[in-house]
Amino acid sequence: MTARYFYRFSASWFVVLVGLGGLARAQDLSATDRQDVAAVDANAYRQVVSKAIQYLENSQAENGSFSESLGPAVTAMCTTALLENGVPQSSPAVQKSLNYLQGFIRPDGGVYAPDSNLRNYETSVAVMCFVAANTDGRYDEIIRKAIDFQKNIQWDEAEGYERSSTFYGGQGYGKHKRPDMSNTSFFIDALKAAGEDSSSEAVQKAVVFMSRAQNLPSQYNEQEFATHVTPDDRGGFIYTPVGEGETKVQVDGGRTPDGGLRSYASMTYAGLKSFLYAGLSKDDIRVQSAKDWISRHYDLQTNPGMGLQGLYYYYHVFAKALDANGERTILDANGNEHNWRADLLDAFQSRQHANGSWTNEADRWYEGDPNLVTSYCLLALKYCHPEKDR
Repeated sequence: MTARYFYRFSASWFVVLVGLGGLARAQDLSATDRQDVAAVDANAYRQVVSKAIQYLENSQAENGSFSESLGPAVTAMCTTALLENGVPQSSPAVQKSLNYLQGFIRPDGGVYAPDSNLRNYETSVAVMCFVAANTDGRYDEIIRKAIDFQKNIQWDEAEGYERSSTFYGGQGYGKHKRPDMSNTSFFIDALKAAGEDSSSEAVQKAVVFMSRAQNLPSQYNEQEFATHVTPDDRGGFIYTPVGEGETKVQVDGGRTPDGGLRSYASMTYAGLKSFLYAGLSKDDIRVQSAKDWISRHYDLQTNPGMGLQGLYYYYHVFAKALDANGERTILDANGNEHNWRADLLDAFQSRQHANGSWTNEADRWYEGDPNLVTSYCLLALKYCHPEKDR
C-alpha cells in the first residue's frame, strides 16, 4: 500500500479556554506563537497509516468480513476506514466486504444481524460505509432505506414519547433499548454522511436528547442531575439522561458529592461533534461549555474520566469533533497550546503494534479486538493528514 491512497483534506483550528485566564491567554497569542506548536510529521503519518492499511487487508476473512463474531459493524467500520484512507472502491478487499455487508440488509431497510439488539448502531456504521463506497450512486437506494429505517426507530411522538420525555430524540441498543449518547451520536453521523440537512426534524430531535445529557443546567436541560454539577464536570456529558441519568465513570459510582453525575471525555467529544454537525453556532452555550470542559481535561494518555477504558473510541470521536470545530490548536488548563493532530498522531505511533494494528489492554467495549480498534485509529487518522494541518 502506497501513499497515493491517503485521504486528503485541509483545515485549521484554535480553541480557547474560558476561565482560569485561558481566554485572555489565547487572545494574546500572536500568529508566530501559534505556528510554534509541533506540526504533524508527514513521514510518521505515512508509515503509521500504511502499516494499519496493510494490517486490515491481511486480516480480512475469505468471506469479506472482519471479526465476524462481533456482527457486521466491525466489517463496516474496517471497510470505511480503508475507503476513507484512499483504498479504492474497486479493490478486491473492499468489494468482498461490501458484498458481505449487503447480506445484512433487512426488509425494513435496516442493515443488521438477525435478532440483533444493535440495529441502530449496525445500520449507522453500514450507512457510513455505503456512503464512502457510493462513488457511482449504486448504493443510493440502500442508503435511503437505511436512513428511513433509522428515523422510524428514533424515540419520538410516533413511539409515544413527547418532547418532555428524556427518551425523546434519542437512539439506543441493548436489552433495555433506552436511548444513549453513543447510539445517538452514531445516528447523527449516519445522517450527516447521507447528506441529511442539519435542520431536519430527525437531527433537531436528536439535539434535544443530546442537550439533556450535558452537565449544563439551562433551558435545554432541567434534569435533576444537572442541578448538582460541579465546576469540574460542567459542560461535559454523561451516557444517558433517561431515568435518573447514567454515566460510565466508575470512580465513586460516577457520582459527585452532591449526587450529580460525572462527565467523561468520549461522550463529551461525541456531544460536541453532534452539536456542530447539527448546525449549532459556536457561540451557543452548549457548544462553548463543551469546549471549555475539553480544554480543562485535554489528555491523550487516557480517556479522561474513564482511564484506559474506551480509549480508542475516544480517539475516534476526539478527531471528528475537533476537526468539525475547525481550528488547529487547543489551549489546555495550564495555558499550554497543543496541535491536537500532532498529539494524536504521536499517541497512535507510540501504541501501534509491529504488525500495524492496535489493541487496548482495557478490553471493555471489545477494544481487545484488533480489527475494531485499528478501524477506530484509521478513521481518526484521516483527520490528522498533514495537508489538514495548515
